[in-house]
Amino acid sequence: MPIYLFWGEDEFALNRAVQALRDRTLDPAWVSFNYDKLSSEQPDAVVQALNLALTPPFGAGNRMVWLADTLLFQRCSDEILRELDRSLPHLPDSSVLLLTHSHKPDGRLKSTKLLQKYGEIQEFSPIPPWKTDLLVQQVRRAAQEVGVKLTDDAIQLLADSVGNNSRQLYNELEKLLLYGFTDDRPLNAAAVRTLVTASTQTSLQLAATIRQGDTAESLGLIADLLNHNEPPLRIVATLVGQFRTWLWVKVMVDAKERDEKEIARAAEVANPKRIYFLRQEVAALPLAGLEQSLSLLLDLEFGLKSGKEPIALLQTKVIELCQLFQKAKS
Repeated sequence: MPIYLFWGEDEFALNRAVQALRDRTLDPAWVSFNYDKLSSEQPDAVVQALNLALTPPFGAGNRMVWLADTLLFQRCSDEILRELDRSLPHLPDSSVLLLTHSHKPDGRLKSTKLLQKYGEIQEFSPIPPWKTDLLVQQVRRAAQEVGVKLTDDAIQLLADSVGNNSRQLYNELEKLLLYGFTDDRPLNAAAVRTLVTASTQTSLQLAATIRQGDTAESLGLIADLLNHNEPPLRIVATLVGQFRTWLWVKVMVDAKERDEKEIARAAEVANPKRIYFLRQEVAALPLAGLEQSLSLLLDLEFGLKSGKEPIALLQTKVIELCQLFQKAKS
């Protein structure tokens, strides 16, 4: 009785997983008989989905029932909970019940605990842009899935270019697959640079220019990010993550900590080898400046969430941040 909950805001990655599950569950000749997708807006959608999942498939293959955008794991009535408790343990092995939603399930609800007992939960959330190690791993996995051979420098460049945009990642990999179709050799960074459209500027680049106190370049990056429809709160989230990492590395370095693994643990950096480069990045930065930068970023986040005009607020706070690090250099 395979039961799945797919959740997360990365709609493209989630839908790819749904399609993969559909392909391996259903016989193509019997799809119209054995595949049902229900919207949570339909009356009695949960009961209908459970009844369909309890029905044996017609012909070859298995049955798949998809209940999309369900709120079962954000709120659940006693009546529906009883239906779940009655049905989930008895779903036949020939049926797959899939439930999807963009938000994380509430672990306190009995419906979530029931699903954890009988099913499997998979998360499809965008990787935070500052977790560069995870972005590289995502590119490596996706390249293997698509069948594109890439050198290590090409993988790094592709991760830098597309960030956490999984839709663009697969689009670019399909393009690279066609380019390297006649050649078994791995594609290098030069090929990626020629063919891949970078997103183009990333919030991590913005963090680096702020750290260097380059006001003009930082304002240009803000304009580029907004022109590419990057949400202001996502820009701020990336900046907070990066400056928080720099702050922790600086704190540990100033405390004379030499163990890179210990510094990585404190800064929540997955790959301790990155600490060597992070130490170089924070070497000339004052601890007080990094602490103050997080205070300014908190003010920026509060202003955006309070409904202030985002462009002017972003520009103002970025100028203040750059001036903060210009003073540190002088």
